[in-house]
Amino acid sequence: MLADVGRRVGYALLVILLVTVGVQALMSLAPGSVAEVILGEAATPESVAALNAELGYDRPFFVQYLDWLWSALHGDLGTSPITHVPVTEAILQRLPVTLELAVLSLSIALIVAIPLAVASATLPNSAVDRGINAVTSAFLAIPAFVAGPVLVYFFAVTMKALPALGWTPIAEGLGPNLRGALLPALAVALTEIAAFHRVLRADLIGTLREDYVAAARAKGMSRTYVLFRHAFRPSSFSLLTISGLSLARLIGGTIIVEALFVLPGIGQLISTSIIQRDIVTVQGVVAFIAVGFVVINMVVDLGYGLIDPRVRRSPRARKPRALVTPQRKAVSA
Repeated sequence: MLADVGRRVGYALLVILLVTVGVQALMSLAPGSVAEVILGEAATPESVAALNAELGYDRPFFVQYLDWLWSALHGDLGTSPITHVPVTEAILQRLPVTLELAVLSLSIALIVAIPLAVASATLPNSAVDRGINAVTSAFLAIPAFVAGPVLVYFFAVTMKALPALGWTPIAEGLGPNLRGALLPALAVALTEIAAFHRVLRADLIGTLREDYVAAARAKGMSRTYVLFRHAFRPSSFSLLTISGLSLARLIGGTIIVEALFVLPGIGQLISTSIIQRDIVTVQGVVAFIAVGFVVINMVVDLGYGLIDPRVRRSPRARKPRALVTPQRKAVSA
């Protein structure tokens, strides 16, 4: 157990290291520098070079990276040369917005996708199934930057039911906060609904055709009981995996939606920092997102044990497919 945890932590550290090195390499290749942004268009090459030297950006690439890494290992992600605000403080200020948007989007996607997948799986190739597949295919084909304006037009402009732009902190009231968060969350959730529906539908259809399900029905168990007691749990491994990965991805992947709806989240912070060539802020935000992604991925792995306790007893039984055969035997017996 300890060896497995140590191996996972080692992989996580390697991922974070590679991601942060890649980000700094890409930022160093981008034209311009933060000194040019600070000094403005009228700056002379001499003044730009002097400010870069003062900020330490004239040093070799790996010297800059190792200096940042040493500070990050001691809990210091640096201070933005543009805003003079510590990166950690900037992240914590904007994290609640992005986190709420990601969690709300994921919740909407799961609430809608699970019933659709159950309906499709219990009536495969029927008119209901084909209709649901057509709707989810449309969701999958509409990116968030297209869905956002469409939702704004219908719900904000035409129906005047929700605000089009802006953000109300939750401290000012849960109702106004949810009204401002619903449209951007729905714009993000449409694609997730399609993905969750397809994954769970395929797994449920496959599970409902297994022999142990037929044996459970032959024993007189109701269709609903068999569906949710014997079929849903082993079919939800893939859904759990992509849900966790989607949450981690949404935390750092809502840049377009946050810019479209003018939300003061992490996505807007990193996009602004990239434009301003603020390497310190970009590096800190990316490192934070990478850590969050790795942690959520590890939590997803632990979640397998909650769905099926045999994962905790057998370190080799981590994959969903490895759990099907024992379960079939248990139920059939």
